[in-house]
Amino acid sequence: MLGKDDLSYKDLAKNILDAFDLGIDEQVLQSALNLYDHYDDPENPVPVVKVRDNIHVCELYHGPTRAFKDMALQPFGTVLSGLAQQRNENYLIMAATSGDTGPAALETFKGQPNIKVVCLYPVGGTSDVQRLQMVTEDASNLKVVGIKGVFDDAQNALKALLSSKEFNAALHLENTSLSAANSVNIGRIIFQLIYHVHAYLELVRRQEINLGDKVYLNVPSGNFGNALAGYYAMKMGLPVEKIIIASNSNNVLTELINTGKYDIESRAVKTTISPAMDILKSSNIERILYDLYGADRTRVLMSQLDTEHRYELTAEEHALLKQYFVADYCTDAEGKTIIKQEFENGYLMDPHTATCFKAHSSCAEKDIPTIIYSTAEWTKFSSIIANTLTGKSDYHDIDALKYISEVAKLEVPEMIAELFNKPIAQQTVVEKNDIENEVISFLKA
Repeated sequence: MLGKDDLSYKDLAKNILDAFDLGIDEQVLQSALNLYDHYDDPENPVPVVKVRDNIHVCELYHGPTRAFKDMALQPFGTVLSGLAQQRNENYLIMAATSGDTGPAALETFKGQPNIKVVCLYPVGGTSDVQRLQMVTEDASNLKVVGIKGVFDDAQNALKALLSSKEFNAALHLENTSLSAANSVNIGRIIFQLIYHVHAYLELVRRQEINLGDKVYLNVPSGNFGNALAGYYAMKMGLPVEKIIIASNSNNVLTELINTGKYDIESRAVKTTISPAMDILKSSNIERILYDLYGADRTRVLMSQLDTEHRYELTAEEHALLKQYFVADYCTDAEGKTIIKQEFENGYLMDPHTATCFKAHSSCAEKDIPTIIYSTAEWTKFSSIIANTLTGKSDYHDIDALKYISEVAKLEVPEMIAELFNKPIAQQTVVEKNDIENEVISFLKA
């Protein structure tokens, strides 16, 4: 897989996708990959920035919604819409979001033939910019639904609908098939795998490492999709020492990796400055369990999580998990300290990236390069960053964007700046139990 280190991002993506033999029409696939030409720098859509010795930040947010979800959802949307049109099929795409999946899914699918999208988000659980990116979308094939709850509620509702016989029967009557934009969709994970390989080859190109040298992959993780893609890349031959899992105070993943216990029985989601990780039930852990322990054991563990809200690995299972992963978590106070320190040293980051710097300091035991995956641009969390830099707590996003732009000498991207002048097109807010009826009403409209 690592035979060439001089490929462009698009060519690398094409080679990896060809290896999966997905059966996608060549023209559709190339059209999907050509979307990377619309990133900030078409020649380098995924910059890898050396912040200091042995710390390299892979910036995944230079696409249309300024978050890493674009890397997978931009091409995935084109592929799925192309397939739907070729087969004369209709799809309903469901997305549950903690802030980034929703805007990326809405952006890629808006106006696409044969596709409708319903996006669920927790009211009050996203930044202002993330909310505006969703509720200002006005394409007729899009529906945004605010949930009175937290992200886990939105995700649980999504999973329940995906597996509901009654809901799928209702879709059948509308001649519509159901799919998901979340990382529960394996198609998204395949596209995410690409940038892990790209970042490694970028270090080879710069002679930071030799081909075959091991590195750490350092991922801010809530739903574990980004980390899962890194794990799959590792299993395919990417030379990785360990995958460092960085969490916030919702540190259930840290506890699993460090103790072998997944216990959410008496826990509630904590609201933090890194809301994309305000998650207790991480969907893609199930795929790690399946790969490590097999289908039967995974079924037992996931059943325990559903019924008892906890499970515990055996000593042997835990040891196997730790062969691949190490983990730590970052409090809000620690994250703010890191953001301020690194800004003073010349690098501006969002709160999710800050958790990785904390995890690097405690988990990277070997003196080898670490690739940190920065999943969102500073513009998505400007009020938090402005508060961190100044100590003032009354920033609205529009004022925070202006302040940071001035002190950091960075322009606010047009797609962010224009949000504040767009009319609100999506105003639906419902209780969790009303989601199914809202979705069916949208399909029939």
